[in-house]
Amino acid sequence: MIVVAGEALIDLVFSDGVLRPHPGGGPYNTAIALGRLDVPVGFVGRISVDPFGRLLAACLAESGVDDRYLLRGDAPTPLAVVDDTGDGGHSFTFYLVGTAYADLTPSDLPALDAAVVAVYAGTLALATDPPAAAIEALMEREAPRRVIVVDPNVRPAVFGEPNEYRARFERWAGFAHVIKLSDADSAWLYPELEPEAVLDGLLERGVRLAVLTRGADGAVAKSTLGRAEVAAPPVDVVDTVGAGDAFAAGLLRRLWETDRLAAEALGLLDDADLEDALRFATAVATLCVGRSGADPPALADVRSHLAAK
Repeated sequence: MIVVAGEALIDLVFSDGVLRPHPGGGPYNTAIALGRLDVPVGFVGRISVDPFGRLLAACLAESGVDDRYLLRGDAPTPLAVVDDTGDGGHSFTFYLVGTAYADLTPSDLPALDAAVVAVYAGTLALATDPPAAAIEALMEREAPRRVIVVDPNVRPAVFGEPNEYRARFERWAGFAHVIKLSDADSAWLYPELEPEAVLDGLLERGVRLAVLTRGADGAVAKSTLGRAEVAAPPVDVVDTVGAGDAFAAGLLRRLWETDRLAAEALGLLDDADLEDALRFATAVATLCVGRSGADPPALADVRSHLAAK
């Protein structure tokens, strides 16, 4: 099993002048995507018992996400207002204070079953306390015995002090086995460095696999033994929300099914292994951006897509 830790929220998306609610949150999207890819997956986070929270929990169940680590609470569901920036991207305005998102502390952390092979975390729940402290504690606690995957999905709008977040990221790099960055993440975290230099620096710190996604320009992955680069195929983009989360799920699915999701095995990934994982992850993301909202594909759709190429 892969455990995904982080926030679950409702995206309020402007469409034809109307705000429409969609289940969302970076880690939540990744958990949904893993479930649809037939990976055993559980979710660690607090979800409200309000109507939006019931919707979030129902969608997890529909996608096959295990609820044994799911926490519930009376605080309301957090919200993110999503607006199209006109250049293929989106802006986000978050409403987090006093919500279920903020109601997660280190004392809430569950003990994980022996079947859990990896813990994935990212986005808002790594940015602000108390959830950031709780999830960092979870990752550090589990790092000696499970693969730790960090996907920062940087959201500067919620940071109190940028350098504090950068310092946190440096701590995560000290115990993470896999780090996935977007080109925007890389530029924000290390504005003075070229992206490939950022990946190299992560490997020097002990990260086993460092991945950079570049939107329409594809993705790059590096390990201690290899490097691979995969182009993004042409696609009619409908919506990019959730694309990075879907990519992360695809990457984890491929590493899991090829028995590479272990610290020792990650260190042995060569060029061919990396290219294989990137191609699968890119296919998952490609299918996701062809749909409205964060709507990742099922495993059968991904396999059909790859077989048709």
